[in-house]
Amino acid sequence: MSAILQTEKLRVEYRSRELRQPAKVALHGLDLEVRAGEVFGFLGPNGAGKTTTMNVLLGFVPPSSGAASLFGIDVRQPIARQRIGYLPELTYYYKFLTAEELLRFYAKIFGLARGEADQRIDRLLKLVELEHARKRPIKSYSKGMQQRVGLAQSLINNPDLLILDEPTSGLDPLGRMKVREIIQRLKNEGKTVFFSSHELGEVETVCDRVAIVHQGELKAVGTVADISAGHENLEKAFLKIVGFTSSTPL
Repeated sequence: MSAILQTEKLRVEYRSRELRQPAKVALHGLDLEVRAGEVFGFLGPNGAGKTTTMNVLLGFVPPSSGAASLFGIDVRQPIARQRIGYLPELTYYYKFLTAEELLRFYAKIFGLARGEADQRIDRLLKLVELEHARKRPIKSYSKGMQQRVGLAQSLINNPDLLILDEPTSGLDPLGRMKVREIIQRLKNEGKTVFFSSHELGEVETVCDRVAIVHQGELKAVGTVADISAGHENLEKAFLKIVGFTSSTPL
């Protein structure tokens, strides 16, 4: 399978606002490759560099050195992001809108014709199981329902690559299960999904491959089975890789 997301020796530094203080290095020469059609989990503790990596891919943060590309195009060129959908960890929508109105708004942003927009909205609301609530204002939705309408929004342009930042953050077990099911359906449709998560049990369930970053450096990459080899599960392997030690047995 060809790589559609790639970074090479990617380095990001944030200059300190304080005089004579050294720059903070968020990424140290990150080499990453995500192949077409796979679900790829991007793991690491808070502050590991996951969101910085996503911000570079999305054009929000420029790399200090190295390279990053989407579909073989440098991420500094806006056309590189034409075929992606994005769901941030914290979504904010005009909550007086209904799900249908929200999706129609984003369809207009992408220049979709009315007939095509209608078809996509119907299909996406069915995909995220919100057909019954399409006329209700988003402010009446549960956290899980809001996250699912966010997923629908990220798919309105029919992207080939989805970038999801903590898509199950704050959801109850039922909400997490529904998001997992949606990710699996997207994979079955041939979509590529790149997402960060702290829910390692879910990563084990849906991911083809995972990468673990810590303090801005890539520590491991491979299938869940490869990384978990010699450990009880992915969580135990993750803790060992990032150097976590505990005074009590895990």
